[in-house]
Amino acid sequence: MRSAGPEYPSLNRALGKAIHDYGMIREGDRILVGLSGGADSLSLLWMLAERRPRVPVRYSLCAVYLNPGFTGGAEKELAAFCERLNVPFESEHTDFGLRGHSPENRENPCFLCARLRRKRLFEFADRLGCRTLALGHNQDDIIETLLLNMFYAGEISTFRPRQDMFEGRFTLIRPFAYAGEALIRRFARRQGLPVMENPCPSAGRSRRAEIRRLLRGLYRSNPKIRGNLFRALHNIRREYLPS
Repeated sequence: MRSAGPEYPSLNRALGKAIHDYGMIREGDRILVGLSGGADSLSLLWMLAERRPRVPVRYSLCAVYLNPGFTGGAEKELAAFCERLNVPFESEHTDFGLRGHSPENRENPCFLCARLRRKRLFEFADRLGCRTLALGHNQDDIIETLLLNMFYAGEISTFRPRQDMFEGRFTLIRPFAYAGEALIRRFARRQGLPVMENPCPSAGRSRRAEIRRLLRGLYRSNPKIRGNLFRALHNIRREYLPS
């Protein structure tokens, strides 16, 4: 592994705190990391692999990449990356992205694609003997999803850092729940991780992208807004909400 840069201590602390606070990793866990080719999932796999020899809890890793079916793919680059980390790697070519962007599903292509990918990742986890699925969602994803659900679904909800699934048969974890997107991207660049360009035709023009642009404008006007939004999720005043 390349020597860690100045972003490493902050990212390592954020990851370690989330794992500790939510009891994400248990002794003997076999963890499947879902790779997308983006900075978040690649950085997550790097961090989880790097910390294995120095933490008291023993766990093993494997990684899966689901090609969404658009032009191109990153299977060879991701396979080489996982080999350097000594992490078993599998990939599969799917039509999930194409189905998500089919004419009958144009209103919300991201939802269907994400649901299909999640279902397939759990199937991989079952076959590979993994009871834990790790995804690269970060703190900004959690905030954006909160606003997405409020604006477009009429509910107050978002991702949970740790969630038991299928009556406790699997556990879904997001170890970057305390880490911001900007920090992760700087770390990925510093480490030279093989980040691929997002091939999705909705990239940059989805509802999430609209929310991201809105938030960035707010953050520029007041840097405290980002932290306050995240803290609000843990400071719910139910007595001041309609029943």
